[in-house]
Amino acid sequence: MDHTRLGRTGLQVSRLCLGTMTFGLQCDEATSVAVLDRAAEGGVDFVDTSDVYPLGGDLTTVGRTEEFLGRWLKGKRDRFVVATKCFGRTGPAPFDGGNSRQHIVAAVDASLRRLQTDHLDLYQLHGYDPATPIDETLRALDDLVRLGKVRYVGCSNFLAFQLARAVGRSDTLRLERFASVQPRYNLLFRQIERELLPYCEEEGIGVIPYNPLAGGLLSGKHDRSAPPPADSRFTLGTAASRYQDRYWHDREFDTVEQLTALAAEAGMPLVTLAVAWVLANPLVTAPIIGASRPDQLDASLAAVDVRLDGDLRSRLDDLTHGYRMGDTPR
Repeated sequence: MDHTRLGRTGLQVSRLCLGTMTFGLQCDEATSVAVLDRAAEGGVDFVDTSDVYPLGGDLTTVGRTEEFLGRWLKGKRDRFVVATKCFGRTGPAPFDGGNSRQHIVAAVDASLRRLQTDHLDLYQLHGYDPATPIDETLRALDDLVRLGKVRYVGCSNFLAFQLARAVGRSDTLRLERFASVQPRYNLLFRQIERELLPYCEEEGIGVIPYNPLAGGLLSGKHDRSAPPPADSRFTLGTAASRYQDRYWHDREFDTVEQLTALAAEAGMPLVTLAVAWVLANPLVTAPIIGASRPDQLDASLAAVDVRLDGDLRSRLDDLTHGYRMGDTPR
């Protein structure tokens, strides 16, 4: 497994990051452990989670994924780069969510307890909070770095202007700046190429894209004529409607059929092709791959050894160029 720097920091991370949002809802603990073991065997030492995972759960499942991961990390914590996130609602009180100092300080301590560690390698804001002044948020994150609870900070789901404002304020106030951003990015969602990626290149910000398989649609296994499978992202938990709204459309299915043909022509599974395409972008640090069974990781892990030739990349880019413009219904 190749490694690369996280943005302009000195931290080296594997070229693939294991996402864990299925752990605790789609996957029981034994299956989650098997997925973690398979990723580690494949050379992945960068693991991403969140305090609100499993995705699609509710307040009764908050923190379950971190608990699974914490138990698995026992005895081998120093071998992995562990990233988690805060922002989502973790309790019934009005202050149990968002990016206020109150919530960030409480959330990081709760994550440290669940993960059974004394520090987080990367702590990320899971979303932008318009109700909290960005200076308050950045000062709270800076304090966590100074206290040694967090090594690096980042964000997820920020628009380009939101990221630019946060970086500008951190530079002005001489606070810890975001080392990375975690956006949605795949062959069916390319809008970040227009503004976010060029900004990250200019500022040396690492890019850790999630959804490289479009919630599983880019596996090519789904049938538009049938209802979404009961055990998939498109039906399971509270996030199901979001995934259907993002990807379950005729246009996307048409594109997947054409991509499947290209993958077959190239002699690889569509999953491998889709992840390799994300990896081929020089601005991408490490795509976040996931699975609900350990064997599902194999095709994604194989992508690190794939080098797409120029002709194939051009054909993929041409076929999916419309998804760069954001003109699909959402």
